[in-house]
Amino acid sequence: MILGVSCDPPRENRAFKEKFDFPFDLLCDVERAVSMLYGAADSPQTIYPARISYLIDPQGRVARVYAEVNPASHADDVLRDLAAL
Repeated sequence: MILGVSCDPPRENRAFKEKFDFPFDLLCDVERAVSMLYGAADSPQTIYPARISYLIDPQGRVARVYAEVNPASHADDVLRDLAAL
């Protein structure tokens, strides 16, 4: 399962998903609680959280952290690492 977390409100996330035809949902973290737990935001006032991805293995453990995301190659990187699990 693929999920994205965004600090934008539901209406903006829905429009973004539709515009770019995302095959997964964007969960709304408007209070930045999840973003702070995963190190993408320092506080609830963070305006632009970092783009960080985590690959979670079938046992629920973090298998890989992508602290820097290159949008052009990120999907391929994650799919390669997922296949290696």
